[in-house]
Amino acid sequence: MIVTTASEPVVIDSSGWLEYITGDEKAALFAPYFENDVRVLVPVIVLYEVRKVLLRLESLIPKSDVQIFESEALRHEVIYIDEYIAMSAATFSLNYKLAMADALIYATAQRHSARLVTSDTHFANVPGVTIL
Repeated sequence: MIVTTASEPVVIDSSGWLEYITGDEKAALFAPYFENDVRVLVPVIVLYEVRKVLLRLESLIPKSDVQIFESEALRHEVIYIDEYIAMSAATFSLNYKLAMADALIYATAQRHSARLVTSDTHFANVPGVTIL
């Protein structure tokens, strides 16, 4: 596992946020990124995806998980989709066969010279990605 310092940014994919917030099986692998002095960048698409999943699961998980996610995510640097990220995402989507949201998340990481950390194996063989 690669954990960076505060000066080296990381983007945690939606899967990582969900693992960590819900205490799922890989939560401990993502914990060092959230619990240490790591510069975590949060693409706005991650805010959307994670909140949507947590709201959908609200009857199965503690209601506080949504609030925990929101307060934790908003303490980090939120990155908005600009024209560079949007256009790069289209290229990454075709080159690496990524869905739109994944391509936007990856393009955000690339734009900010950040490592993307995820548990999604469809990022296998994509440069600059750590799969936990």
